[in-house]
Amino acid sequence: MPRYALLVEYDGAPFVGWQRQHGGLSVQQVLEEAAAPLNGGVPARMMASGRTDAGVHALGQVVQLDLARDLPPERLREALNFHSRPHPVSVVRAARAPADWFARFSCIKRGYRYRILNRRARPALEAGRVWHVAPPLDAAAMHAAAQGLLGRHDFSAFRAAACQAKDALRTLDRLEVTRRGEEITVETEARSFLHHQVRNLVGTLVEVGFGRQPVSWPRALLEGRDRTAAGQTAPPEGLTFLFARYPERIDWQ
Repeated sequence: MPRYALLVEYDGAPFVGWQRQHGGLSVQQVLEEAAAPLNGGVPARMMASGRTDAGVHALGQVVQLDLARDLPPERLREALNFHSRPHPVSVVRAARAPADWFARFSCIKRGYRYRILNRRARPALEAGRVWHVAPPLDAAAMHAAAQGLLGRHDFSAFRAAACQAKDALRTLDRLEVTRRGEEITVETEARSFLHHQVRNLVGTLVEVGFGRQPVSWPRALLEGRDRTAAGQTAPPEGLTFLFARYPERIDWQ
């Protein structure tokens, strides 16, 4: 049974998230059902490099697919895109993968981007893709605060209550806050993230951006390990899964 890697983008708004769940449509369900005609009529099981929540988007999600048929990657890509219509999910590229490769467990780095529209007027064209924050934010202060969170730490103050990870130790490689006109962007990279970690980090940094808390506050929260003392969980629509990286080269088609 050949194994494939898929590079997938999707609009998370109409989905309950990546993972199959009772009571709602997931990205995983759309793709597995799209693969069924290529798999003897049976939905093909898929695994993603990272599970995104309801409303979270993806630009470079990587998905693992084991298929009963041996197809050229470009043909597989076109077939999956045909059968997944009209849902806002697209297989951008496909590649053959080694039998011992796993989209989730072989991944060595993941990246996310969070977008904030910082202006009085609500968004029209970007609605559903940004967090609209009307009061002015100090992006420079947010960035300075973010630098105190880099490195390997116990991120208990920034994990969801429902997080199923065995521990909260994570290594944050990058957390940058930049402003371009009315948009503030938070970009972050790590080998792995806790449930809601990125959104909780953003919600906390926004408190610094408002001037309600000092630049030193997020670091103090980190050391205190108390989630209830930190900022809000930023809404999902501003978050996009950017990429997953692997030690082996993937020959995308």
